[in-house]
Amino acid sequence: MSLFDGEPEGPAGTIRSAPLAERMRPRNLEEYSGQEHLLGPGKPLRVQIEHDGPDSANSGSMILWGPPGVGKTTLAKIIAETTRATFIEFSAVMSGIKEIKQVMASAAQAAELHSRTILFVDEIHRFNKAQQDAFLPYVERGTIRLIGATTENPSFEIISALLSRCRVYVLQPLSEERIGALLRRALEDTERGLGPMGLTADDDALQLIASYSSGDCRNAYNTLEVAAQLAAAGAKHIDRALASEAVQQRVLMYDKSGEEHYNLISALHKSVRNSDPDAALYWLARMFAAGEDPLYLARRVVRMAVEDIGLAAPEALNLCLSAKQAMEFLGSPEGDLALAEAVVYLSLAPKSNSVYTAFGAVKQEIEHTRQEPVPLHLRNAPTRLMKELDYSKGYRYAHDEEGRVADMDCLPDSLKGRSYYQPTQEGREKLLAQRMDEIRRIRESKRSKAGSGRS
Repeated sequence: MSLFDGEPEGPAGTIRSAPLAERMRPRNLEEYSGQEHLLGPGKPLRVQIEHDGPDSANSGSMILWGPPGVGKTTLAKIIAETTRATFIEFSAVMSGIKEIKQVMASAAQAAELHSRTILFVDEIHRFNKAQQDAFLPYVERGTIRLIGATTENPSFEIISALLSRCRVYVLQPLSEERIGALLRRALEDTERGLGPMGLTADDDALQLIASYSSGDCRNAYNTLEVAAQLAAAGAKHIDRALASEAVQQRVLMYDKSGEEHYNLISALHKSVRNSDPDAALYWLARMFAAGEDPLYLARRVVRMAVEDIGLAAPEALNLCLSAKQAMEFLGSPEGDLALAEAVVYLSLAPKSNSVYTAFGAVKQEIEHTRQEPVPLHLRNAPTRLMKELDYSKGYRYAHDEEGRVADMDCLPDSLKGRSYYQPTQEGREKLLAQRMDEIRRIRESKRSKAGSGRS
């Protein structure tokens, strides 16, 4: 399959029935917009492409990682055209191991004739391990040059053996200004764009479409095409009101199982931890607008209460659990406000991760030390045999002791003196710190009295 095989083209060399985004697809590096950090003069990918001609020994495979609509497929096609390679496009959704092996066999035959093959795999993260393994021998031998495109973090989605044989290039979302300029070009282009329709557009209308695209140029082109159809039926002018009608709903870049999901929840959690209620509300609203499961958010908010607020404001946990119940009772959008209330409270509450840290230290202790037996004086003794074996011997009932604190160790002998929980001076925890000091003084006083009594 050559690079531009396909439907019959119009007189200007474009497929007139194709969507605007396809017709306006850049044909070379000079037309390609954005990604200057990779394609600017002297930048790594630009240098690799320019030195990778048909006679070059360089056949490095690569992964293009970036959000939708930033030009991953376009860039792969430009690389194939520039290097005069046969371009084969694969969809990870539609292709299996059988198709992979068929393509590999054809590529091997082409390699024998000194013909280079670029295999472009869109959404490569959707291939399972077995499918990705099928590429390995051909990539290693240089039979094919693999260019994979993914919106997901390759570290998590691409097997390590394949990833180690590819360079990863990170593509960034296009700026609103750049997308606005591309929309203006498409509107005026008489060869491939909307120029023959004779439309005009206000700058703020195009900027509105650009801002609502969330950096996705393909989406912006699609919206402009809708706006053009609406304008063609009327005054042939696109103003802000007509652009708003075409947009209908803001496009939010989001995948509930992908990296952006974890980026957003991380931003929410860290904003709460940093006592920034405005940022916390923003990230919460972003996740709601993107269709996140409200109960997932509720669970994460409860976690924030126990991880970052802790005993500095123990009532925070009850408030978050109540917010979760309100969400379950009311549903969205009415219940969204309950979680918003909880997030603001957590942001403004005093912070302590002392229990979180202490519990982590205890788990580490258990993992790296022998499993100590329970001290005899702490063991239950419901039978005579157990009593004869000194179970419960020496146990002191705290309620019968002065200050309700007994001079008695409750940790195993090898861990005596360990102190895991270190309260902060924040909120309610300051009172707990004072209580711990009081308990310590009571025990020291009793030990001092016991020592003087023995002497």
